[in-house]
Amino acid sequence: MAIHPSHRVTIIDVARQASVSAGTVSNALTGKRPVAEETRARIMQAISDLGYQPNLLARGLVNQRSQTVGIVASGLDYYGPSRTLIGIDQEANALGYALLLDLLHSPMEGNVDAVLNVLSARRVDGIVWAVHEIGNNRGWVASERLSRLPPIVFLTMSPQSGVTVVNTDNYQGSTLATQHLLDLGRRSIGLISGPTAWWEARERLRGWRDCLQAAGREASNEMIYTGDWHAGSGETGLMELLAARPDIDAVFVGNDEMALGVLRAAHRLGKRIPEDLAVVGYDNMPEVPYFWPALTSVRPHLVDAGKRAIQTLHAMVEARRQSQEITLGEVHTLSPELIVRESTVGVLTPVQA
Repeated sequence: MAIHPSHRVTIIDVARQASVSAGTVSNALTGKRPVAEETRARIMQAISDLGYQPNLLARGLVNQRSQTVGIVASGLDYYGPSRTLIGIDQEANALGYALLLDLLHSPMEGNVDAVLNVLSARRVDGIVWAVHEIGNNRGWVASERLSRLPPIVFLTMSPQSGVTVVNTDNYQGSTLATQHLLDLGRRSIGLISGPTAWWEARERLRGWRDCLQAAGREASNEMIYTGDWHAGSGETGLMELLAARPDIDAVFVGNDEMALGVLRAAHRLGKRIPEDLAVVGYDNMPEVPYFWPALTSVRPHLVDAGKRAIQTLHAMVEARRQSQEITLGEVHTLSPELIVRESTVGVLTPVQA
């Protein structure tokens, strides 16, 4: 059957080409009713020949699903948020969801109402709120309000009643790093923190402080420098820490990018790593094995966190579609691991047989 180039191919055209009813084509596409394999093959061939593209929005209105997930994110210029988004995209694709991405360029001042209204109007099946908890930018979250919206999963925030959250355990990651330095015999362990308006930075600071205090070691404010996640603040931070406390023989750094600045400052100061100063970073960026020396770092499994967020949201979407009660308030926490390299233990040599 010839189709004029200006004609939009419809399900009727496919049905005529395959010599079946429009309802049979619909059943083959949606799976609502069984279709014989021979008939299905004929329909698929007709779709291919005609270049038919199903109207997903119309189908979503009928099925009460859009197969679209709204992603509200910010800070993609930082390593952590960008890696989490990779996991979100991978798992959404595996589950057949399209993503509708809305970036808040100022997470402290974003117009939450406008974003939620747009996503609701687009009839998204659910929302992943991947904006980091900074200051009071979670003040709008309340279980009563969430009940009027599509299912929402939040990333990187403190647990809150009635709110479903997926986190990596920043407190545990910090204690892993600090305990590693204590186990190596380091006596004076400083901290270069991320900005403490960020919930993750506060959790890492809390883990560092609790671990040192449990070991009977000093964890005073004099041992802390607050950076901005960027390498320059790591360099400045080490300079200022050592100027105030020359006895510091180890430093836990809130992310790998700041740790790169620490390594540069140590070189400028003539500090040997790890002999004079042991350094642990956070994030386990792909580049850190190639720092000089290779950087010991906490791996927080950021891609897995993004995948878990979509898996959790999918379960909520399916429960709502089947008129089942949605469980709210669950907190899914992923445990990090410490990857030990030369910046804390020196040159690693292969084990001799």
